[in-house]
Amino acid sequence: MSTAIVSDLHLSTVSEADVLRRPQARERLGEALSRADRVVVLGDLLELRERRAEEALAIATPALEAIGEATAGRELVLVPGNHDYELASPALKRERLRGRSELPLEGRYSTDHGELSHRVAALMPDTDVSLAYPGLWLRDDVFATHGHYVDLHLTVPRVESIFAHAVGRLMGANGPELSVDAYESALSPVYAFSHALAQSTRVNASVGRGNTSREMWVRASGGGLAGLALGGAAIPVAVSTLNRLGIGRFRPDISALELRRAGLRAMDQVIGELDIEAAHVIFGHTHRAGPLPGEVEGWWLRGGTRLHNTGSWIMEEAFSATEGPANPYWPGRVTWLDEDGPPRFENVLEGLAL
Repeated sequence: MSTAIVSDLHLSTVSEADVLRRPQARERLGEALSRADRVVVLGDLLELRERRAEEALAIATPALEAIGEATAGRELVLVPGNHDYELASPALKRERLRGRSELPLEGRYSTDHGELSHRVAALMPDTDVSLAYPGLWLRDDVFATHGHYVDLHLTVPRVESIFAHAVGRLMGANGPELSVDAYESALSPVYAFSHALAQSTRVNASVGRGNTSREMWVRASGGGLAGLALGGAAIPVAVSTLNRLGIGRFRPDISALELRRAGLRAMDQVIGELDIEAAHVIFGHTHRAGPLPGEVEGWWLRGGTRLHNTGSWIMEEAFSATEGPANPYWPGRVTWLDEDGPPRFENVLEGLAL
């Protein structure tokens, strides 16, 4: 069985950075997915933090229909992430109402448990669509998850990580031996607030216009007076204050190198906390694909597990404006998993003007 894995499509961004708005990109992805026996969308299929859900779904419809056509007659597993958490939320609430004391590492759910997931599946009528959360085993030795649990361990002061650390401290989720429920107790309130804010008719769409953490990184690392002021003073002071308050263990280094290292360190910690014993762990969330040729540091963990990041399907100028497809943030990668052997990358948008 061949499995095609994509993540972080972020369909319906306000900035229009989601490349599957473009017919040629949808055609390229469809051609790739049509070769797979099974398809997994590993989180952030929809961008639900920048628009009301009905508007986001309407904008995403052409891409969702194209995915449905490419996967007709086969299995499509949606693994919700932090930006489309609402796809999983109704099913998780149902499990708790039924008295389930601990959420599993691989929860499998029907799309009929929530209106939004039901409507997404309805746009792919000939595909067997289901939900898995927070991850699933693709082979006995390969586990896949969106990767948003890393926000509870990141040392880079991303806005969402700061909130996650703060809520986690209140909920007692910053201690050792974290479970799926412990991660959810720290993160789900943050996701619920973000989703509710986006659904409010009182909130202007500019509230969700882009990613606050990424805007901060651009300002702080891009030079000029703004970068000097923010990177040279505000961030170190803010980090010191957060650490003194016990909210996190953040570092003032927000360089591109540290972004990569911090994400891999945090994923290593998630794997350890949840006792994921796998030869390969596939995740998304950070939008940085890897390991690319020649990269070793951080991708091989002490226990022998190898990490693989799927990259994203959005064009972020701050990260991918140079180097073209060789840039780890360049959109359009599909991760392939065969019956044996390690995961492998294919950049299906190579040669396409973006």
